Amino acid sequence: MSAAHFPQETKKFEVEAYRRPKNFKELKKTHVPFSGSPLKHPYDPEKVILVADPYSSHPFYYEFKSPDISYMEELPNIVDVEGKTVTMVRIWVKKMSLGILCSPFVVEATKI
Repeated sequence: MSAAHFPQETKKFEVEAYRRPKNFKELKKTHVPFSGSPLKHPYDPEKVILVADPYSSHPFYYEFKSPDISYMEELPNIVDVEGKTVTMVRIWVKKMSLGILCSPFVVEATKI
């Protein structure tokens, strides 16, 4: 698989306005929250990538279809040591939706 199929930092996801739910108790019954930094999918505009912890040494990300996201909350941004900010959000995804959890790693041989 070529590198063009992986998330790219340069494609930031603009936080779209989602209608605030009338009843958060009902939302909790029908949706699951996920938090992270949103990015545009590299080749599918109908999908959203959510990097759970952008500055972690073991980053992983979620991938969801945009129509499965019913609500998005803005969270406080995080700042790195160089002063660069990263947008953080909490998205509410419909239960029983199909999501992908990706945990990239470098393949290496280990010696025992």
